[in-house]
Amino acid sequence: MPELVALDLPGGAGFVDALRAVWDTGDAVAPLDPRLPKAAREVLLSTIRPSRVVASDGEHHVLTDGLPVQDGDALVMATSGSSGQPKGVVLTHDALLASARATTARLGVDPSRHSWLACLPLAHVGGLSVVTRALLTGTPLTVVHGFDAAAVEAFGHSGRATHVSLVATALRRIDPAAFTAILLGGSRPPGALPANVVVTYGMTETGSGVVYDGVPLDDVEVAISHFDDDGDSDSDSGGDSGEILLRAPMLMRCYRDESTGRVLGPDGTRTWFATGDAGCLTEDGTLSVVGRIADVITTGGEKVWPDEVERVLSGHAGVAEVAVWKRPDAEWGERVVAWVVPTGEVPSVAELTALVAESLAPWAAPKEIVLTAELPRTPSGKVRRADLR
Repeated sequence: MPELVALDLPGGAGFVDALRAVWDTGDAVAPLDPRLPKAAREVLLSTIRPSRVVASDGEHHVLTDGLPVQDGDALVMATSGSSGQPKGVVLTHDALLASARATTARLGVDPSRHSWLACLPLAHVGGLSVVTRALLTGTPLTVVHGFDAAAVEAFGHSGRATHVSLVATALRRIDPAAFTAILLGGSRPPGALPANVVVTYGMTETGSGVVYDGVPLDDVEVAISHFDDDGDSDSDSGGDSGEILLRAPMLMRCYRDESTGRVLGPDGTRTWFATGDAGCLTEDGTLSVVGRIADVITTGGEKVWPDEVERVLSGHAGVAEVAVWKRPDAEWGERVVAWVVPTGEVPSVAELTALVAESLAPWAAPKEIVLTAELPRTPSGKVRRADLR
């Protein structure tokens, strides 16, 4: 049976060589984040259960409780873990190839003229998918260890890289004009974006972004699940917001324990994957993502989506970064709270409330402002709402 091999290596050419070597033997790869502390590393290893770990010194460390993978499995990626325990997502070679081809076609990437730069953590799908799509399409690739704004911008301006994937925090630190195209994922995008920035929607379970600027990639099906009066779910391709469902060849095969999340049946047929995100489809099929269903705030019986409030608040001159979450409230059940990284000029609750009231319902306005030097984030750039206190 094929093995799962964990790569505990920094980003760079050595990582790519190790990835290829494991694939050449028919085994699958699980990239580890070298930044993880020992305790978190042990939790992750117990979740994904590789048979051996390749360390930065070249040593192979055999683990006694490893589980095999199936023929055709390419990767086991840990979910980003914005809340709760991470899961191991099993992606096949066929899924990676479908993702690489669809992304390349949508962006018009020509391997004879274009090249990719991988500068995000390779333990997360947003970083590793740059590597896999470049390898599978024969597109030139440079992999660097970690994001350095000056170095990344220099790669673009010099022509050594034309395409790159970034998160919003990284995008703010470079000149976007340095690249032909920038894929932006990981967290809520800024309000105003240059024309060469493509906002992607996807997750670890989809192997990378599968919806670009609201438009599904080729062979990607999107539907919205609603609940009727009897509590039964149904899906359609338009109407009110509900849970986003996806069906696509680049979806995961299953989670690592193979007891949950299976989207590829024994006969090879694909089933719908429930994302846990809320959104809606316009009449022309454009997807609008509202936010995580689990993140909705219920205040006085009214629903508030944090992402919508954050989008409005980020337009204030005194707000450098913002995250919206909730605190218990004796009167309203939950109250909307904004954690703000100020630009220097500290905004008042009244100012931010008035700003939100201009475009959203009055109950969506924050009732409290918490000033902070930085927001707690996952390595892929997502805000850890559970850590907001």
